[in-house]
Amino acid sequence: MSAGPGEFGAAAGHPADASVTHLATARDGLPSAPYAAHSTDHPSGRGRTGSGPVPLFAGMPIGEIAERAGLKRIDVLAWRDFDDPEAGGSELHAHRVVAAWSKAGLDVSMTTSSVPGGRRVVRRDGYRVIRRAGRYSVFPRSILSGAVGRIGTGDGVVEIWNGMPFFSPVWSRSPQITFLHHVHAEMWKMVLPRGMAEAGHFLEHRIAPPLYRRSRIVTLSQSSKAEIVERLHLPAERITVTPPGVEARFAPGGERSPVPLVVAVGRLVPVKQFHLLVEALVRLKGELPALRAVIAGEGYERPALEALIRGHGAEAWIELPGFVDDDALVDLYRSAWVVASSSLREGWGMTVTEAGACGTPAVATRIGGHEDAVVDGQSGILVDGADDMVRALDAVLRDEVLRRRLGHGALDRAAKLTWDATARGTLAALGAEALARPD
Repeated sequence: MSAGPGEFGAAAGHPADASVTHLATARDGLPSAPYAAHSTDHPSGRGRTGSGPVPLFAGMPIGEIAERAGLKRIDVLAWRDFDDPEAGGSELHAHRVVAAWSKAGLDVSMTTSSVPGGRRVVRRDGYRVIRRAGRYSVFPRSILSGAVGRIGTGDGVVEIWNGMPFFSPVWSRSPQITFLHHVHAEMWKMVLPRGMAEAGHFLEHRIAPPLYRRSRIVTLSQSSKAEIVERLHLPAERITVTPPGVEARFAPGGERSPVPLVVAVGRLVPVKQFHLLVEALVRLKGELPALRAVIAGEGYERPALEALIRGHGAEAWIELPGFVDDDALVDLYRSAWVVASSSLREGWGMTVTEAGACGTPAVATRIGGHEDAVVDGQSGILVDGADDMVRALDAVLRDEVLRRRLGHGALDRAAKLTWDATARGTLAALGAEALARPD
């Protein structure tokens, strides 16, 4: 899985992706209470079965949530560390959340796989990272360590289920929640050889779900929640939606490109389907001769994309700058007329809300995650297929009134998303599980 089943965003400000946040949301993406306990929860956290959602921890800061729930020491299990060269949106999300918890005084340890050339133990923004094993051996070794009580003995356990599970509901002795950003589905076939792909799909869809039915699942969007229920058959009442946030550096400013500019950001891997975007851009170029495009990010699909662009004779106007730093990424979003995402699968689609925070609307595929990150017709346009993408990009690039209206909507959408809200919402989910345990 070198492409990383488990990416849900696509930043270029880190070799990963960028930004994520908010709390439990309604279908339209507007925030509800910081954590809405489900039918088996009670304000006391103990036992009574209610008839509807009951707010827990409403309005509380992180430290107060932790104190009320008795959370002091938390163990986190993740496939990859934030410093990993293949780190993506999942890693950024974990980093922002646990850094906020640590800042509030919690003792957080994260177990991950090793980083090439990196130290075994590092401390970052207040939390400790322990790199226990190799890229794939981290799973059996962590499961064994959990089974014998070497990890997972704190006040809470957070598993990040990123394609391959750690099966923490089986061995955890502590209150436990699972971050599951999206179902990987077709991604297995896109990144693994036949046989291994089928095995991964079978594990995700058949073996793991029964073991997670009683676990509190935390996901990023209502559309991802619906997909988890439909594909993995996990109970909806055990799934909490806590959207990702947007970094403060993403804000309006600078100047728009003097010519039509389409920007896309993400790792150059199959699931992002950048080849479809290139084909759409080539079709648009005939109608918009001044059109330019930038696809920022790195990944093993670069040679194939370079060959595709070269085959269309588009090297002069479609750029692949590779990894871009934080400042360059902000400048790209601010100068773009529209940000595009042709991805097949996302838990959220952070690039569209990052760009939105800069006042730039999106044209994105109609998939789980995008359906929540983009308010269709208000902050951007969701599309079905290549022809639809060409039409939507053409409309936004040609119509200044439409572009400005969508840009204002994108600003409004992004303004609702903060990392503090994400950190509070995820800790509230763990806190509810802690309080629900019998004395």
